[in-house]
Amino acid sequence: MKTIEAWQNLQSAQRMVIKVGTSTLTYKTGKLNLSAMERLVRQLADIKNQGREVLLVTSAAVGAGMGRLNIKEKPNTISDRQALAAIGQGILMHIYEKLFGEYGVVVAQVLLTKDDVADRQRYLNARTTVRQIMAFGAVPIINENDTVAFDQIQIGDNDTLSAMVSGLVDAELLVILSDVDGLFSNDPRESSQATLIPLVEDITPEIEALAGGTGSKFGSGGMKTKIAAARIAVSQGIPMVLTNGSGDRSLSFLHKNIKSDAVDTPPHGTLFLPKPSFLGNRKGWLAFSTRPAGAVLVDAGASKAIADKGKSLLPSGILAVEGTFGRGEVVDITCCSETFARGIVNYSSGDIERIKGKHSSEVECILGFGHEQEVIHRNNLSLWK
Repeated sequence: MKTIEAWQNLQSAQRMVIKVGTSTLTYKTGKLNLSAMERLVRQLADIKNQGREVLLVTSAAVGAGMGRLNIKEKPNTISDRQALAAIGQGILMHIYEKLFGEYGVVVAQVLLTKDDVADRQRYLNARTTVRQIMAFGAVPIINENDTVAFDQIQIGDNDTLSAMVSGLVDAELLVILSDVDGLFSNDPRESSQATLIPLVEDITPEIEALAGGTGSKFGSGGMKTKIAAARIAVSQGIPMVLTNGSGDRSLSFLHKNIKSDAVDTPPHGTLFLPKPSFLGNRKGWLAFSTRPAGAVLVDAGASKAIADKGKSLLPSGILAVEGTFGRGEVVDITCCSETFARGIVNYSSGDIERIKGKHSSEVECILGFGHEQEVIHRNNLSLWK
């Protein structure tokens, strides 16, 4: 697909998730950049006036708290960051509500943790609530619930959160606004030869290798998290744009015709195209939002059958079990030290230990009662790549 055509196709998106990072919303002092926030809100209100649905995933609660308390360096401890988030989140929402209100737009605050998206029932509850907020004509403003999140339940960064939210609401586009123009062939801060990559059709190991270090001292992301977010989005059939959010026309590609010129490269950022064959909502949730309780290690034959032929996981292909888990829990599936799929098991870890490497016809004799032939049925299995 030509670059110009691919970018033009984005103009038909009706439901989109826009993520904005801390580095875009704050100054180097850590205080909020009110001009940047006003520019962003004006663009989002304009898009909404076109009859489209917009969800905003925003960072900067911790940064806002740091600015209010005149703290110059981001603290290392989770408790300090939680306290700063509690102070900053109210400040952040107050400003958003004021700015959106000037354009007659109602906003709603939604705070999420990993548990909210990892548990299927809570995931569906969040999905229903967010979709109803949009049905009321309001703009959901989403952030990770840093005040209560800790290591085990943190989503970790809002790039990942925005990709999960995109799948949650069946978005047609994810846009990540950052302090960089897009993905470059080299780090533009270190190489004058770096060139912008306007289109990524497949996230290959070479593309992943282009990710640099972490983000600003006030943010938690970097190019690595943005490519990871792109993988989550495109695997669910959602295109993702990475572009600079500092200008007042950073979202102009959504409503302005892109015209080809001598250099067939639109100056908008990097567009990651969705996979031709992609996961549905449920399998997208299973692959990227769940928290595995353990893992099963499989041989090359089972890996090939699952990845290339869409087969279920049978006992005969299992080499080992990691962790302790019960029937119905989510586990990773690994081969040669690489996790390539995730699924919901029909057996506990103890039972899998007893039947691993055995033929399905032997299961009843070993366990003493009837069970499913599959350890993980293909309908409850989702590939990562």
